[in-house]
Amino acid sequence: MRHTTLIVPGFHGSGVTHWQTWLEAQLPDARRVTGIDWDEPVLARWAGAVRREIDGAAHAVWIVAHSFGCLASVVAAADRPERVAGALLVAPADPARFGPLGLCDELSAGHGDDLGPWLPQGQLGFPCAVIASSNDPWVRLTVAAYWADRWGGRFINIGAAGHINVDSGFGPWPYCLELLQRMQQAHEDLPLGAIGGARLSHKGRRSALAKLRHHTRGSLDFQPTDPV
Repeated sequence: MRHTTLIVPGFHGSGVTHWQTWLEAQLPDARRVTGIDWDEPVLARWAGAVRREIDGAAHAVWIVAHSFGCLASVVAAADRPERVAGALLVAPADPARFGPLGLCDELSAGHGDDLGPWLPQGQLGFPCAVIASSNDPWVRLTVAAYWADRWGGRFINIGAAGHINVDSGFGPWPYCLELLQRMQQAHEDLPLGAIGGARLSHKGRRSALAKLRHHTRGSLDFQPTDPV
């Protein structure tokens, strides 16, 4: 099966020494999502950009996301399960740390309008693995495990690895490449959308992104630029 590998960075993006940039250079089929302001973690906008990339890809998409990019990716992929071959979600950010308009402050985090209810609450409908760290400052291990279970993903604890980024020593990362390739080989002949039964694109008001955008508009006159 031919496919596209979509690289989705997290909050503040992934620089030249980040493992995502290294991985992108190893894969001739890889491309990085565009149209995102990496310093403004507004989930509706990020998920819209990811969904546009999924829709525009010539082949089925394998998503490799990091941190807040994981949250955007699962929202986008929930609307297009038949276009997504699988996902590798690394150090997913805790949705309780963010609201619809961005990062929460320390006083409001976990006590207000967080993003948890706006993420997919069940199996994603395609192969998925969640890689987490036992001392990630952006998410507790138990929280990462909870979402992996919700999404029907394989949970991988790699120990004390921080946020699995440059600051914690993750530049070139052969393990990630090997895991992605093993997943691709294992599921090469699996029909898209086969996990959890047949699933089709969600469009219009029923889509996860449309519901999120509506909620975001209610938070601050958010005007989407893309059709639902």
